[in-house]
Amino acid sequence: MAAENSSVTEFILAGLTDQPGLQIPLFFLFLGFYLVTVVGNLGLIMLIGLNSRLHTPMYFFLFNLSLIDFCYSTTITPKMLKSFVSKHNIILHAECMTQLFFFCFFVISESFVLSAMAYDRYVAICRPLVYTVTMSPEVCLLLLLGVYVMGFSGALAHTGSIASLTFCANNIVNHFMCDILPLLELSCNSTYVHELVVFVVVAVDIGMPIITIFISYGLILCSILHIHSAEGKSKAFSTCSSHIIVVSLFFGSGAFMYLKPPSILPLGQGKVSSLFYTIVVPMLNPLIYSLRNKDVKIALRKALGIKIFL
Repeated sequence: MAAENSSVTEFILAGLTDQPGLQIPLFFLFLGFYLVTVVGNLGLIMLIGLNSRLHTPMYFFLFNLSLIDFCYSTTITPKMLKSFVSKHNIILHAECMTQLFFFCFFVISESFVLSAMAYDRYVAICRPLVYTVTMSPEVCLLLLLGVYVMGFSGALAHTGSIASLTFCANNIVNHFMCDILPLLELSCNSTYVHELVVFVVVAVDIGMPIITIFISYGLILCSILHIHSAEGKSKAFSTCSSHIIVVSLFFGSGAFMYLKPPSILPLGQGKVSSLFYTIVVPMLNPLIYSLRNKDVKIALRKALGIKIFL
């Protein structure tokens, strides 16, 4: 993407901190986070792909969640790691817009895949007799198509809006990545319309999934309360607990960052919030699902047992 609308052809990413003594420790810390993210998500992808017992709608969406987490962490983290060891972490205008597009695409896709997972849990618990028909392979594929269409359209809206800005003398992005709000701060022209675009698109891309998730879990809770046995209630809760934790971590940090005007949320706090949902959440997701999910633990033990036997 060319920079016709801007006199700036490259940006300098300020990174997470400007304190020299923290650069190397932070490099190794986040390198460790990234390695755990890659191993955890690729491991879960392989486990689901190779184990026929996990070829169900729930794990179909979990497969895609892990794929999204791996991809969008890879979109951000390597460039962030470079900022810890480079004096000037330069990114070309075209590269910056490309990073912004894929970041938005994967984050928005994650929000919708989490809502699809909530709907799947609703059908499994509240309508178990028609679960196989309701969550057929065709329906799952249509839901996934919707996930990626929303991701693509949201990313296109954000990137198109930011790419149309004019950037003048200042090219230092006060962030470790090309994010929307830090780029808006560098614009020489009025950003009111662009801020409105951000708020509307984010409200849709976070609001719609959150409403879906709240309705799904409201109906699930009503259904669970009608279960008489304590064992039945416990089993129903256990199938949802991992997803509820992941949803809380992801939407909590994302909403904190984007559903407040930039004047209320300083970029310093925004960095920490961004750090959480771009680096920490993708690392935790496979761990949460692996440690709290009985089927995944059984499949993992089986896979490790085969490896040991061989």
